[in-house]
Amino acid sequence: MTGAGGSEGNIDLESLLGDAVLDRDDHENAPAFVIRPDEVQDVLTTLRDEAGFDHCSCVTAQQYPDRFETIYHLKSYADPTREVSVVVPTPIDEPVSESATPVFETADWHEREAYDLVGIEYDDHPDLRRILLPETWQGHPLSRDYDQEQPQVVTLSEHANPIAGDEHDAASETMFLNIGPHHPSTHGVLHVKAILDGETVVDVDPDIGYIHRCEEQMCQQSTYRHQIMPYPDRWDWVSSGLLNEWAYARAVEDLADIEIPDYAQVVRTMGAELSRLASHFIAVGTYALDIVGEFCAAFQYAIRDRELVLDCLEELTGQRMMFNYFRLGGVAWDLPEPREDFITGVRDVLDSFPAKIDEYHDLLVTNEIFQRRCIDTGVLEPDAAKQYGCTGPVARGSGIDYDLRRDDPYGYYPNLEWDVVTEPDGDNYARLLVRLREIEESAKIVDQCLDLLADWPDDEREIQSNVPRTLKPDADAEIYRAVEGAKGELGIYIRADGTDTPVRFKIRSPCFSNLSALPEIARGEYVADLIASIGSLDCIMGEVDR
Repeated sequence: MTGAGGSEGNIDLESLLGDAVLDRDDHENAPAFVIRPDEVQDVLTTLRDEAGFDHCSCVTAQQYPDRFETIYHLKSYADPTREVSVVVPTPIDEPVSESATPVFETADWHEREAYDLVGIEYDDHPDLRRILLPETWQGHPLSRDYDQEQPQVVTLSEHANPIAGDEHDAASETMFLNIGPHHPSTHGVLHVKAILDGETVVDVDPDIGYIHRCEEQMCQQSTYRHQIMPYPDRWDWVSSGLLNEWAYARAVEDLADIEIPDYAQVVRTMGAELSRLASHFIAVGTYALDIVGEFCAAFQYAIRDRELVLDCLEELTGQRMMFNYFRLGGVAWDLPEPREDFITGVRDVLDSFPAKIDEYHDLLVTNEIFQRRCIDTGVLEPDAAKQYGCTGPVARGSGIDYDLRRDDPYGYYPNLEWDVVTEPDGDNYARLLVRLREIEESAKIVDQCLDLLADWPDDEREIQSNVPRTLKPDADAEIYRAVEGAKGELGIYIRADGTDTPVRFKIRSPCFSNLSALPEIARGEYVADLIASIGSLDCIMGEVDR
């Protein structure tokens, strides 16, 4: 344990929380305090205001034979190695606890998901309704008594015209407008319910769940060692898989105390940054289309450059999208032979980037139309970004200097020279600038990795450590670990039960938390600016819905 997980931190926190603590249930990554369900807001407020835990990174809900349980995974934006878990048990016959939403706005969506899938209810929640499944769904799929064979009947009346009779409100001069669900301009099957006053957005309600694929449930039915690793590629397919694979690998490797050879760490780091490049290129290109459809050249150039990066990843992994290249303890295989040709090919791609980055700046950053559409629109203030649990370029575009590659080091990042990119203005323009600058930083990281791999002694190229064929972590061991995905903090919570499959597998999607901030950044903007704000968040709905 690190930071607040040390013995001194435990004593301070336990003393700080006082009588609110019922018990201890420490996790592998953090101290965990069990509290009463009616003490949630007081405890979280104390930890936020007096102990500096201002980042509610994840909320996990689950059911045991004798109780339900909600876990609030808290960190500090200033130092994410300072972690603490707040465990809230509730009785089987009355799974009700206090809502954390008044303390952390991000808990709004997380608690709705807990209610939807597990069945826990939250007092004082501002809008406790299903979020991934339709309102007519019967039962809670992750509860122990859920009947997976029961039919689900959705009546037509439940899907009547949502604005029938309310197309125009004469008193307030507002109008209800459905945007989506369709892919263009909403970056996936996202439905946005917008309230307009003329062309001005009064409020929006993102409606998600259209591509819910039960990824957590499938991982809970799969073995740690062999069957789970192919799934992460499919969460956020645009960020090209390896970043997702690393999130799972890091959680299980820490849970099972698996060491990774240095050589494999370098290969992982190189692959992860190539994935980040591929993700940022398509984010920049599609955003150009979102702003003004005539920016087709920027989109074509971005897709071209993404394809060059995917060529490198295909050579490395054998696949173009769903890589399945990471293994617990390392990677599947070494660089393709001849090594020199692969390294030279990747270097050629990197060498072409400086001129191309200048071209993107000419096409977008210095373009007056682009500036008028993006500067001072979609503003997300730093305090609001923290309240919604935003991470990645969305948070760094609001001046929040938070990057797990540096702040909670893993892989080979601590041994390399690179910078965390931030922009202070918090608008749509700032988020684009962060991604463009991060392309340059990722290229620097890949270049350094290539230098290391080219000079690594032949007899020390160990790609995997010795991992047992069957992994069975200790019963009731729990862990939450995260990596810096292309969109932000991608975390995994795992609870083991002594078998070779996890009994609870929770995915912390950065897109899920980032998208929940859309109402905050869209209010007061024009409808066209709402589309620009959606694009600036760079959400992939397959990861939001999971």
